[in-house]
Amino acid sequence: MTLPQRVLLVDDEEELRRSTAQALELFDLSVDTFQNAENVLELSGFGFDGVIVSDIRMPGLDGMTLLHRIRELDAEIPVILVTGHGDVQLAVKAMREGAYDFLEKPFTPQHLAGVIRRALERRSLILENRLLRAVAGKRDDVEARMPGRTQVMVDLRYRIRAIGATDADTLVIGDTGVGKEVVARALHDISPRANRPLIAINCAALPETLIESELFGHEAGAFPGAIRPRYGKFEHARGGTILLDEIGSMPFDLQAKFLRVLQERVITRLGSNETVPLDVRFIATSKVDLAAEVAAGRFRADLLYRLNVATVHVPSLSQRRADIPLLFLQLVREAAARYGREDMDVAPDIVSLIAQRDWPGNVRELRNAADRLVLGLDTVGGEGTGELAVAKEAGGRLAEKVAAFERNLIAGEIAAHGGALRPVYEALGISRKTLYEKMQKYGLDKRMLGAEGAE
Repeated sequence: MTLPQRVLLVDDEEELRRSTAQALELFDLSVDTFQNAENVLELSGFGFDGVIVSDIRMPGLDGMTLLHRIRELDAEIPVILVTGHGDVQLAVKAMREGAYDFLEKPFTPQHLAGVIRRALERRSLILENRLLRAVAGKRDDVEARMPGRTQVMVDLRYRIRAIGATDADTLVIGDTGVGKEVVARALHDISPRANRPLIAINCAALPETLIESELFGHEAGAFPGAIRPRYGKFEHARGGTILLDEIGSMPFDLQAKFLRVLQERVITRLGSNETVPLDVRFIATSKVDLAAEVAAGRFRADLLYRLNVATVHVPSLSQRRADIPLLFLQLVREAAARYGREDMDVAPDIVSLIAQRDWPGNVRELRNAADRLVLGLDTVGGEGTGELAVAKEAGGRLAEKVAAFERNLIAGEIAAHGGALRPVYEALGISRKTLYEKMQKYGLDKRMLGAEGAE
């Protein structure tokens, strides 16, 4: 087994950062150093093959916040936190929240190198196990990130695996909260560019006065205040992937310049006449209908055609209602791990209530409900309604609870399959006759579920 040797070292003290990196290199460890934690997030993901070592007290994004952000990307990336403050409570908190280890300054290079090597070996085993499971046809990273048994989710995962392995520019379309960025990161992490940066750009938040400088970079003296040359975000990707979040919000004037980048894969920094080759893949997301934006004159048609090499449509929860109970239970487990709580059993009443509700905010809203349940706030809607608390205390015999859960499960499957009953009884593992009997028992009509004439 080849041990991965990549170490990302984050510390705002330049002298300590340099000396630590030099000491680790004497132990045959390849170290990339960073003054702040932002760029570390861009290099992390399911395909990351190394370890992160971070100071815990830094301006801006501190070590604890970095730990939480890394765990959202992949909870099994080893993060080693370092502090100069003898704070036992902070160390305990860091370990409970998922840090691989916690070191107090001053430490010896030998000690740090030993901790890093053990963390690297663990990470290598994790990645190797994931690969073996994928080859064996077991539940892989894509399914872990986008769980669901409905056909729309099976089709989505198939499309992600097919497109992700290519270098094609991709457009990811879906409603707010469905997980478009999760899909984009999955596309990057299963691509040949997985070990290179993923640079996320929020097109709606670009400052108009600095857009070109932010994206294309500039030379010294290009404008007042440009004291030294600076890489733009496009150039910073360096062989990786650029995620253009909500590209429909990109200013119209900038769209023409971006189109040239897409077509020619070159950029020109502000204040320079020299072109710089750009080896990147573009993934764009949109919650709006870009064709309608083209018709309204707010988006360039040629840019849409150029971006739309491959398209991934991410379904809303209303399109996969049968997945809601299992998805909610998974989100509860993740929330418990994130907040350092014990795994909790979710009462059938709560699962039933969750399955019946509409979730216009999609997975994001469902995740918030799971977080509130784990934190003991006991609300579904976020407005202090107390619906989960009511469900917890609701009475009823076991048979009544089981019947309510069974009815909701069958109704969800029928809605998810558009009223086609064959995939419903096949998915549930029952006969056609049994399904009809249960539909009669619970008063279920596929036409009532918006599926007239589906079968």
